[in-house]
Amino acid sequence: MAESLYDRYMKAAAANRAHGETCTECSPCARCGTGQRLSESFERLQDAYLAQQKKTRG
Repeated sequence: MAESLYDRYMKAAAANRAHGETCTECSPCARCGTGQRLSESFERLQDAYLAQQKKTRG
């Protein structure tokens, strides 16, 4: 069975957080290439999940 949007959103959040905790190149103001990709993925999934919730709840 395919993962739900929520599950993908939470995995992206965890991956983004884990990378930020271990990467010596990332900071709150600047991200390395991998950090940028993870952050963008998280943001995209977060936006999609929140839009889905808004649509569902009217």
